[in-house]
Amino acid sequence: MSRSKQFLGLDVGTVRIGVAIGDSQVRLATPLTTLAVDGAELDKIADLVKAHNIDTVVIGYPRNQSGEATKQTELVEVFASSLQVNADTVFQDESLTSVLAEDRLKQQGGPYQKADIDKMAASILLQDYLEQHS
Repeated sequence: MSRSKQFLGLDVGTVRIGVAIGDSQVRLATPLTTLAVDGAELDKIADLVKAHNIDTVVIGYPRNQSGEATKQTELVEVFASSLQVNADTVFQDESLTSVLAEDRLKQQGGPYQKADIDKMAASILLQDYLEQHS
C-alpha cells in the first residue's frame, strides 16, 4: 500500500496566515495553527512542510462574489510565487470560507478570536480541496 499524501492548507491574509493539515487517506482537514505575517512566515511554512512531510501546499485563492480577482488575489499570487518549499503548490477557491469558519465557531458556543477563524478557514478550503481531488 502506498503512503498517503500529506497536505498543508493556507488561508493567506495581510496580518495572519491560517494553517491546516490533512492527508489523502483520511481525507479530513484539521486546523493546525496561525502564523503572523512578520517577515518570517515563509520560513515557518517551509519548516512546517518539512516537519509534516507535506506533499502539496493548498493555498486559498480569493475572488469577489462575481468570481473576479481582487487586490487580495494579487497578494496571494505574489505570496505563492515567493514560497520556497519542496512540495507542489496549488490554489483552491476560498469563497466564503471565513464566513463558514465563523459560523462553525459560533455553533461551538465558546469564545474565539480572529486567529481561530483563520485556521478554521484554512481547514475548510483544504477540506474542499481533498473532497475534489482525492
